[in-house]
Amino acid sequence: MYQEVSFMSENNVFLDSNILIYAYDISAGEKNEIAKNLVMELWNSRRGTISTQVIQEFFVNITSKIPKPIDADTAEIIIRDLLYWKVLVNDETSILEAIRIHKKHEFSFWDALILQSAVKGGAEILYTEDMTHGQVVEGIHILNPFLV
Repeated sequence: MYQEVSFMSENNVFLDSNILIYAYDISAGEKNEIAKNLVMELWNSRRGTISTQVIQEFFVNITSKIPKPIDADTAEIIIRDLLYWKVLVNDETSILEAIRIHKKHEFSFWDALILQSAVKGGAEILYTEDMTHGQVVEGIHILNPFLV
């Protein structure tokens, strides 16, 4: 079953939007607890890294696509806090690099954009539920925090 997450790395850690969504989705049960602990550990260690894509996906999903959505004002407050993390902006270079990753590793474009942001941000670990747990791509260790 699910276990608490503990980091061994001192490097930046990149979070996919699904992990942030679970951290604020009170209907997500054990995943909510695990994701909240992960977010708090990253906040306290100042190693959390996200991208503009993650913030955008988080806002849309947390305000409209989860069983108990939060209001836009509350989502804005959360995002204002998240903006203290290292935030990578997806620019034209990011898009071209994501296309390269997409072609080389056959990830969806959106997952490739997440991966390129993790690389760009100097992350060692990418926490996501959407990619294969344990895989190393472009030097990034992909981990599903609900399986660790």
